[in-house]
Amino acid sequence: MGRRYEIPGAFRAAIKREPSGRRTVTTQDFVTQLSIINWQWSLREANQWIENYVTAFKDISPNEGENRLFMLYNPNGGI
Repeated sequence: MGRRYEIPGAFRAAIKREPSGRRTVTTQDFVTQLSIINWQWSLREANQWIENYVTAFKDISPNEGENRLFMLYNPNGGI
């Protein structure tokens, strides 16, 4: 089992910077980073954590489902 303080770091590690400068993260990328630090979360659990603890990203998912796409919209918000 991973340590709780490592979860925000896994989220930050999952963030991708596009050539346009936009920063995005998918739920799947977050879950992948969590597995590296020994957290085994479902997509649903990861989405719940993002919704509860991340204020600087908004959901811009083009499709329905649990693998969602989030975009940084407030660089001064918290992770």
